[in-house]
Amino acid sequence: MGKMTQTQDPPGHIRVVVNGFEETVSPEFSIYDLMARLREGDRDLIVEHNGRFVFPARYKTTRLSPGDRIEMINPNFGG
Repeated sequence: MGKMTQTQDPPGHIRVVVNGFEETVSPEFSIYDLMARLREGDRDLIVEHNGRFVFPARYKTTRLSPGDRIEMINPNFGG
Protein backbone atom coordinates (compact mmCIF):
# COMPACT_ATOMS: atom_id res chain seq x y z
CA MET A 1 0.00 0.00 0.00
CA GLY A 2 1.10 3.55 -0.69
CA LYS A 3 2.18 5.75 2.14
CA MET A 4 0.20 8.97 2.63
CA THR A 5 2.27 12.06 3.17
CA GLN A 6 1.10 15.23 4.78
CA THR A 7 2.02 18.55 3.22
CA GLN A 8 4.05 20.75 5.53
CA ASP A 9 3.30 24.46 5.58
CA PRO A 10 6.21 26.88 5.79
CA PRO A 11 6.83 27.76 9.46
CA GLY A 12 4.53 30.50 10.69
CA HIS A 13 2.16 30.32 7.72
CA ILE A 14 -1.60 29.78 7.79
CA ARG A 15 -4.12 28.11 5.51
CA VAL A 16 -7.12 29.91 4.07
CA VAL A 17 -9.68 28.85 1.45
CA VAL A 18 -9.96 31.04 -1.66
CA ASN A 19 -12.80 30.28 -4.07
CA GLY A 20 -12.86 26.71 -2.76
CA PHE A 21 -9.11 26.10 -3.01
CA GLU A 22 -6.71 25.98 -0.07
CA GLU A 23 -3.91 28.56 -0.06
CA THR A 24 -1.00 28.91 2.36
CA VAL A 25 -0.16 32.51 3.25
CA SER A 26 1.77 34.55 5.77
CA PRO A 27 -0.27 35.45 8.86
CA GLU A 28 0.37 39.14 8.11
CA PHE A 29 -1.51 38.84 4.80
CA SER A 30 -4.45 41.14 4.15
CA ILE A 31 -7.10 40.70 1.49
CA TYR A 32 -5.15 43.26 -0.55
CA ASP A 33 -1.98 41.14 -0.30
CA LEU A 34 -3.88 38.01 -1.29
CA MET A 35 -5.38 39.75 -4.32
CA ALA A 36 -1.91 40.94 -5.39
CA ARG A 37 -0.49 37.44 -5.03
CA LEU A 38 -3.33 35.99 -7.12
CA ARG A 39 -3.06 38.88 -9.63
CA GLU A 40 -6.68 39.88 -9.10
CA GLY A 41 -6.79 43.50 -10.22
CA ASP A 42 -10.37 43.71 -11.50
CA ARG A 43 -11.86 46.92 -10.09
CA ASP A 44 -15.37 45.41 -10.22
CA LEU A 45 -14.43 42.36 -8.14
CA ILE A 46 -16.67 41.56 -5.18
CA VAL A 47 -14.89 40.06 -2.17
CA GLU A 48 -16.50 38.09 0.66
CA HIS A 49 -14.58 37.27 3.84
CA ASN A 50 -16.23 34.44 5.79
CA GLY A 51 -19.52 35.16 4.03
CA ARG A 52 -19.51 38.93 4.60
CA PHE A 53 -18.98 41.59 1.94
CA VAL A 54 -15.72 43.54 2.25
CA PHE A 55 -15.63 47.13 1.02
CA PRO A 56 -12.62 47.85 -1.22
CA ALA A 57 -11.46 50.56 1.21
CA ARG A 58 -10.94 47.77 3.81
CA TYR A 59 -8.91 45.37 1.64
CA LYS A 60 -5.57 46.58 3.08
CA THR A 61 -6.72 46.46 6.71
CA THR A 62 -8.65 43.17 6.68
CA ARG A 63 -6.16 40.55 7.92
CA LEU A 64 -6.51 36.84 7.25
CA SER A 65 -6.75 34.21 9.99
CA PRO A 66 -6.37 30.42 9.83
CA GLY A 67 -9.36 28.78 8.16
CA ASP A 68 -10.80 32.00 6.70
CA ARG A 69 -12.91 31.59 3.58
CA ILE A 70 -12.47 34.17 0.83
CA GLU A 71 -14.69 34.36 -2.24
CA MET A 72 -13.73 36.61 -5.14
CA ILE A 73 -16.67 37.16 -7.45
CA ASN A 74 -16.52 38.87 -10.82
CA PRO A 75 -19.94 40.42 -11.54
CA ASN A 76 -19.14 41.14 -15.21
CA PHE A 77 -21.26 39.05 -17.53
CA GLY A 78 -20.90 38.73 -21.28
CA GLY A 79 -23.74 39.40 -23.60
